[in-house]
Amino acid sequence: MRKKMSIGSIKSAKGSKKLVMITAYDALFAKLFEDADMILVGDSLNMSFAGKSDTLSATLDQMIYHTNAVAMGAKESFIICDMPFGTYTNKDDALQNAIKVFQQSSADAIKIEGGSSKAEIVRHLCENGIAVCGHIGLLPQAFRSEGGYKIKGKSDEEEQRLIADARSIAEAGAFCIVIEGVKADVASRVAKSVSVPLVGIGSGSEVDGQVLVWSDAFGLFSEFKPKFVRTYLDGASIFKDAMQHYIDDVRSGAFPSKDESY
Repeated sequence: MRKKMSIGSIKSAKGSKKLVMITAYDALFAKLFEDADMILVGDSLNMSFAGKSDTLSATLDQMIYHTNAVAMGAKESFIICDMPFGTYTNKDDALQNAIKVFQQSSADAIKIEGGSSKAEIVRHLCENGIAVCGHIGLLPQAFRSEGGYKIKGKSDEEEQRLIADARSIAEAGAFCIVIEGVKADVASRVAKSVSVPLVGIGSGSEVDGQVLVWSDAFGLFSEFKPKFVRTYLDGASIFKDAMQHYIDDVRSGAFPSKDESY
């Protein structure tokens, strides 16, 4: 059995091995994904499985429920719970909500979006026993205020802001940082500017690891495919074909057979 990652082993991976992170929302698929270094219970769950157009509708109780489900399926995985929109607007609320996650689930860490403006919140959480994964660059929870999903790092000013964001979050105590939707050359320089791992999504290969939403990676979300996603399985077609075989077998009387009956 593979040894579960720890805060220390994740941080020590910087410069020595690429970290693999993937999302999961339930025990069944979490069990299949437990060879990943980290499993993120993402607030993307309402987009992937509830048909929502954004992540903002996820609630804290939902995240705790799904984190517990993932923890049941992947007992030896390092599990990160996304803190949903509105649960960390100030350091007192952030700590109260993070404590609820830690008390009511088996999460090893939480993830919050934001750079320098969230550094004091990250510091307050870390000082009170909460392990924090940061998230900079394109912030899905801010897409309405920014007028859409916009790639970052297109100017020198944006690059310097990203470096400042990464440094402030790392100095505040974050053990790793997700960097999303950032031009590859800029993301590489941001990764080199801090001592903790930067796990990329849509930010090129010269960072310290990668994360993908599992339903994107395995072809189950077919409405839209972001440029940065590599599809490792044509999942939707496989399931549709299997479903059609089931329908055909039931309607023809081929299922169940005598061997499948009591």
